[in-house]
Amino acid sequence: MRIVFLLSAWLLSFGALAAPGDVATLDRSTWPEQLGNPTLFDVASRAEILMFASVLLASESLDEPALAQRLGLRTINLDSVNRVRQRLWQRLLANYNFAQQSCDQDASFCFLVEDMPTLREQAAKFQISEDSYYTRWAEPSRAFHGQYLDEQLRKAALFPQTSSEVDRFGDFERNGEAMHDRLFLLTFDSAANAAPDNTAWVSEYLRKANMSGTFFVLGRDIQARLTERSVASLQSTYSAQCVGVQGWEFRSHSHWQDWQDSVRRSVELIKGKLPENFVPLFRPPDGQRRADAEGFFKAQGLQVALWDIDAQDGAGKLKANQSAQRVLTLMLLWRHGVINFNVKQDGVKTALPWLMTQTSQSGIGWEDCQSGFR
Repeated sequence: MRIVFLLSAWLLSFGALAAPGDVATLDRSTWPEQLGNPTLFDVASRAEILMFASVLLASESLDEPALAQRLGLRTINLDSVNRVRQRLWQRLLANYNFAQQSCDQDASFCFLVEDMPTLREQAAKFQISEDSYYTRWAEPSRAFHGQYLDEQLRKAALFPQTSSEVDRFGDFERNGEAMHDRLFLLTFDSAANAAPDNTAWVSEYLRKANMSGTFFVLGRDIQARLTERSVASLQSTYSAQCVGVQGWEFRSHSHWQDWQDSVRRSVELIKGKLPENFVPLFRPPDGQRRADAEGFFKAQGLQVALWDIDAQDGAGKLKANQSAQRVLTLMLLWRHGVINFNVKQDGVKTALPWLMTQTSQSGIGWEDCQSGFR
């Protein structure tokens, strides 16, 4: 019997995966079952959790120089890496505990996991045999989680010198980690490109589905729209949705001298024109913000709104179907959280409906945008 995945094999192949900067995606057709009920969602979730745990465990065998080389960096912040690793382990344990509650209905990928030592033990020996029902999924999943882990560890290795969504600077910053199991919040970034803007399409799609999302807008974009259409038209576009700010323009707010003015001007504009939709949230472009900004945001009554699940649907990164499949895989892995789409990429019009269809019977829920970051 050929073993598709073993810890030793992963260590040997760790350096042969995609180069830094490549983006992880997984062809969901390799998974042999539809997510047709909550139990089958749990089966797939347990599988992704164990695969990521095995990859995470294997990465800990790399010393600092080897990890830096693997991530394509000259130096790394090992304290930050270890802090992020510890948080990942805590989330994996909590998620597996949720996912194993249906083991009496389907025992696939159910192993004795009672605490962190037993999770690590199961991760170390996790393997898929050649004759397994899930054998087509195993190797693509291993590759996905290896690359996805690299994405996270690279961001951790650069934090806080280069800030990102991988970690928080304090409780004034929120992501989806505190959300309830099986609950997800949809958010949409504006990004730097001016067109296409699919806001009207996405908001209408959500309204028809009795759903809501949080749209993070640029002050400059809203000002430009108001030169072409009325305030009433703008309010109609965002009807029943939430609107937060990304600043006046899409640029890093970590080294920009006028970053505070960027936030204030945007908040003033949105509160004035979209008072029914405004939520006191700032989404830092590319996750980049200052470590010493807590006082400013608290004085403004704002929270920094990060995310857990990134569609990576920016220009040239992933196609719409790849982006959607990445999001679904990460939903299975993390079981709750904030999803981040780019509303200025046409792929969102394909990815969002596909995601809704795939999860319609899975027992997950979509958080209302007014309560998503509370």
